[in-house]
Amino acid sequence: MNKHQDHILDVHLNPNVKELKPSATVAINDLSNELKRSGRDIFKLGLGQSPFPVPEPVAEALRENAHQKDYLPVKGLRELQQAVAEHHKRTFGLHVDPDDVLIGPGSKELMFLLQLTYFGDLVIPSPSWVSYAPQARIIGRDILFLQTQFENDWHLMPEELEKLCFLDRERFRLLILNYPLNPTGTTMTEQHLKELAEVAERNRMILLSDEIYAKIHHEGTHKSIVPFYPEGTIFSGGLSKWCGAGGWRLGVFVFPRPLRWLLDAMAAVGTETFTSTSAPIQYAAVRAFQEGPEIEEYLKRSRRVLKALGNHIADKLAACGVKIRSPHGGFYLFPDFSPFREKLAERGIQNNSEMCRRLLEDTGVAILPGSDFGRSPEELTARLAYVDFDGRAAIESLESLADSTPLEEDFLKRQCGNVLEAIDRICNWINP
Repeated sequence: MNKHQDHILDVHLNPNVKELKPSATVAINDLSNELKRSGRDIFKLGLGQSPFPVPEPVAEALRENAHQKDYLPVKGLRELQQAVAEHHKRTFGLHVDPDDVLIGPGSKELMFLLQLTYFGDLVIPSPSWVSYAPQARIIGRDILFLQTQFENDWHLMPEELEKLCFLDRERFRLLILNYPLNPTGTTMTEQHLKELAEVAERNRMILLSDEIYAKIHHEGTHKSIVPFYPEGTIFSGGLSKWCGAGGWRLGVFVFPRPLRWLLDAMAAVGTETFTSTSAPIQYAAVRAFQEGPEIEEYLKRSRRVLKALGNHIADKLAACGVKIRSPHGGFYLFPDFSPFREKLAERGIQNNSEMCRRLLEDTGVAILPGSDFGRSPEELTARLAYVDFDGRAAIESLESLADSTPLEEDFLKRQCGNVLEAIDRICNWINP
């Protein structure tokens, strides 16, 4: 190789990705799998992947459509757009034109395209999902974190949003709200959503309402912010969390008519990037959004298990002295270990990254540090995903139990034993 050729091979990374690390949730899953292969007992509470199977009617629809091989329209299969529109009317009382529905290869990809096409600052409450901010950094957008507090259930307060907007009311901003919230499992009341919507509308912000966990609200009573700011809110959802189909990679955006220009711009970029979402999966997704008694029963059982398990382990951690809020939906908790700061410091643990690393080394329990979700490294918070159990066995076991029967600790030990063992190990580790 001559000198000139050697120079060609020099590393010339885009500066926006030069310091980029793999997604924290993907990285912890890869590490957990690697440690399991080495023979360690690992409790995978890092990656937020649904433990439940794809509902059988949806899986059957995929089998029936395996032959679908043609490129579909970049905005999505027409039958699927129609099914999503009808689903939104039935579920949220929202009147949606099928032409305002955009289908993509995962809501994550659609969020990236939204930030790419809309030229404005990204506003994110902290803590928030791990990929919102890195996507903005890749594109080169300014990021504004709004810190939330344990005392407010980790929710963004309307006055904090108003204070930000007051600094420069003419600036273009995109606010992402996620509820039930990853990483805390908490959600907002209808009144709270209404007050946030009023601030956003008054300041002409675009809202991205990430409601990917809506259908696994533990009480099945999720409320959307869309009706309170319909002209400026984009709804984001998909199949990954409520339908157990994360690996299928199908996301949905629903736009208000005044933002059709933004939908069209994202679709234009889509033609140059992903072209179209997998055809068999789109056909199967039609069946998912049509729902029906079998899918409703699947959702009812999933919520029942998640509610019992989430509340049980939140109570157990609280009894150990951990600061924690009980979950309202999804499958996450956001424990704060600050009451143990002095004890942990005696063991050389000063920040949340070191805390999670040592916890994994000492106990085999994999959780993620709060700093991955936009919190200060010195804050001893972490995200815990209570998903390390056989979801199929858990919901099938409910066939013989009446709806009114409480899911007690004996049930949870039988069906979700790994998660309960992991919580015991955490409690014993912080209170040696």
